Amino acid sequence: MKHAHIIFEGRTQWATESDGHLLLPNGTRVSQDAVTWLPPLAPTPRPRTILALGLNYADHAKELEFKPPTEPLVFLKGEGALIGHRARTLRPKAVQFMHYECELTVVIGKTAKHVKRDDAYDFIAGYTVANDYAIRDVLENWYRPNLRVKNRDTCTPLGPWLVDRADVPNPMALALQTTVNGKVTQSGNTKDMIFDVPFLIEYFSSFMTLQPGDLILTGTPDGVVDCRQGDEIITTIEGIGELHNTIEEYA
Repeated sequence: MKHAHIIFEGRTQWATESDGHLLLPNGTRVSQDAVTWLPPLAPTPRPRTILALGLNYADHAKELEFKPPTEPLVFLKGEGALIGHRARTLRPKAVQFMHYECELTVVIGKTAKHVKRDDAYDFIAGYTVANDYAIRDVLENWYRPNLRVKNRDTCTPLGPWLVDRADVPNPMALALQTTVNGKVTQSGNTKDMIFDVPFLIEYFSSFMTLQPGDLILTGTPDGVVDCRQGDEIITTIEGIGELHNTIEEYA
């Protein structure tokens, strides 16, 4: 099932996808254009921790002229960076290069500590799409992404759906695609991750406790390009959804 976190007629609520519409808890069906979309965080807790992977696709590491990492390259994000489907991401006018990153995102479903990879999927609530923008101008080191690169307000659209784990039989074989103003600029597949989802859950839970609602952004393949004022970026993951976002510059 696909779940959406929305605002409709001034009320924040959860809905489910129903034949191209949204089905509200009271049984009303509404158009997807009639709502404001929020990040589809787990229905109960807000994320305590947002973990994000860098250089988790070998082709992307090559694109940036780095050797693929031998251990996960991880950084933390704040919740203030998250916005919903069809929202606007702010780009400072002085920035020279700001690019999208289409990423499969894992939503943790229950407390995970010392989880073995064979059991990892049991701890997942579902999946969503992230577009984790990076402002390359202020990047100090690809192995140590700094706050100004990855933690700006509005720079991580998330959604539109939280898709139940049971509806994604194999998250490690999903096509990813990004378009900018309708032109395909990025194509990849989650099978090409260096560190797959079960490995990441085993790895993180070996030294920290993952809580319900925590997010893991799993990295992006190659094909990133600069995004400018008015550009519409659509990041798509097979079976998960199409996340729409528009760039808006500010002084």
